[in-house]
Amino acid sequence: MKATNKSRRADSSSGKSSIRRGGRDARRTAGETPGLPLRGLRVLVGRARHQASALSSGLRSLGAEVLEIPFIEIRRPRSYGPLDSALTKLSEYDWLILTSVNGVEAMWERLQKLGFKAQHPAHLKIAAIGPATRRAIEEHGIKVNVVPQEYVAESVVASLRRSVKGKRVLLARAKVARDVIPRELRKLGARVDVVEAYETVIPKSSRERVRAALDHPERRPNVITFTSSSTVRNFVALLGKSRGRGRPRHTGRSQKMHLDGVKFASIGPVTSSTLRELGLPVDIEAEKYDIPGLIEAIVKATVA
Repeated sequence: MKATNKSRRADSSSGKSSIRRGGRDARRTAGETPGLPLRGLRVLVGRARHQASALSSGLRSLGAEVLEIPFIEIRRPRSYGPLDSALTKLSEYDWLILTSVNGVEAMWERLQKLGFKAQHPAHLKIAAIGPATRRAIEEHGIKVNVVPQEYVAESVVASLRRSVKGKRVLLARAKVARDVIPRELRKLGARVDVVEAYETVIPKSSRERVRAALDHPERRPNVITFTSSSTVRNFVALLGKSRGRGRPRHTGRSQKMHLDGVKFASIGPVTSSTLRELGLPVDIEAEKYDIPGLIEAIVKATVA
């Protein structure tokens, strides 16, 4: 899946820059490090603890040294009331939209708690934002009808544009998320219910670990990965004081010193937009907006 022309143009120059490791040029030819193009590269993975393994193992398999410090923690919502209420009336909906593996897991857990044993209603169609979410749904023996060409909210809307007029849609997602899907589907004539399946918070234990890694020249990562807008906002908040969901306060000069020489790798254009919004560069952006695509982009930037 290709990034939009706009996002690709915006990052065309930075995406080709080589990554330096310990002050020396990181560019290597495949013949010098056969099968290990990321040898000597230190990468900070900020995914939630239970989700870091795929990215970390993929990077390690290519020779990278991986430091895992979660920027995000997944928690249950304060109340499952709205989600449970919607799930008990699942037969009244025409579409169910799930935008993350976390949403799938939360929904399935609640279905089990509610004693839901039968298959989902035959008429109910399901849309998943990307392949990871689709796989998580299919693991429960449920068919996914739609996966958009690009794994972003706008592409979900485009995929459903001709299918939702007059239909009831259930969107199960994080407590704080972009409103693109419900807003645009309502414009198309759908009746959309949005329910909170989980929430994301900043792991307090990560604050000192992040600062220590960035302050220590021998531990400072060459690349920091970002897999969602939440990971970006939480990372900046971990460096200083946050104003909540809005623009976090920067730590000014000291922050720039901590980030000197560090490259920022984004999983896609939405995450890249948040990096720029908060005054951070986008040095690497995946062309395919998933974990394998992010790893591929880091490799390309390293061996360019």
